[in-house]
Amino acid sequence: MIRLPTEIVRELEPRYRDRRVCVTGGAGFIGGHLVDALVRLGASVTVIDDLSNADLEHLSGLIELEPARVRFVHGSVLEPEAVEHAIGPASVVFHLGAVCSVPRSIENPTRSWEVNATGTIRVLEAARHAGVKRVIFSASSSAYGNATTLPVTEAMLPSPLSPYAASKVAGERLMQAYAESYGMSTVSLRYFNIFGPRQRSGSPYSGVIPKFVEAAMRGEPLTLNGGGDQSRDFTYVGNAVLANLLAGASTAPLAGRVLNIGTGTRTTVRELAERVLAAFGRPASDAVEAPERMGEVKHSLADIDAAREAIGYRVVSDFDEGLGLTLDWWRGGAAAASGARERGEA
Repeated sequence: MIRLPTEIVRELEPRYRDRRVCVTGGAGFIGGHLVDALVRLGASVTVIDDLSNADLEHLSGLIELEPARVRFVHGSVLEPEAVEHAIGPASVVFHLGAVCSVPRSIENPTRSWEVNATGTIRVLEAARHAGVKRVIFSASSSAYGNATTLPVTEAMLPSPLSPYAASKVAGERLMQAYAESYGMSTVSLRYFNIFGPRQRSGSPYSGVIPKFVEAAMRGEPLTLNGGGDQSRDFTYVGNAVLANLLAGASTAPLAGRVLNIGTGTRTTVRELAERVLAAFGRPASDAVEAPERMGEVKHSLADIDAAREAIGYRVVSDFDEGLGLTLDWWRGGAAAASGARERGEA
């Protein structure tokens, strides 16, 4: 469970107590942690998820504990009736439901586009007709492509390298269009390589950190696609949760804003591999090189000044702390007990 600093909880609790919200993709990795936080802050939460990349194990526990405040709708963001039913009387919609994988989008670009772009307009339409006050969209740092200048700022033009990245940019543009056309308050949060407890490991499309940790625990080599020189602004999931909470509680107009959500620091994939191997008492030589993956960004680093200014975003857990918390979770037996049954990334 993500722990936010006490002063942040005190700041946000009055803004969410008894508030009705909807979380698309709320059974997944980031969505599940966000639902946890919203429930702790006193909100009434409806989750819609098709469970294509998640399961109900964690969410069902929340429903048992808080049956009056947690509701689940089994459905896709592509199903208008299911989306309308889920959004209902919500005042804020956190839209995390997506196909989140560059490799998967290259294998099946149509599916990624349908869920990430068409699904977003379905959510926006349902929100518009329901009179929702704000829609918060989970965007992606992949929008920047191979930026020649680091850190990247929101003023840079998007340069997507994969169908996944293109679909996420389309979602951002829809958020801006609905703000302009209908006066809706919308904001897109560009996540930078989110990681943490409960992130799925048993899929070929999983993020690099859970794949590395599970391989290290099994005594298998860690695969460095492209040699491991790529660098990432690895961002602990608690920071993404806080960004969503701040965006949902903000009194600023946020009319179509796009905001980077990262830490402002970067680590190479090779450095990450060495850290993970060392944590399990294995040598750095257990990392092996492999061909570069198509559509993969080489370097990524966020400038987070705009998010600080717009919603008061701050980094509550840096990479070192976040990796330590994540490794502690894995050492607790989570991976060995559940393997491929880990929850999916929204």
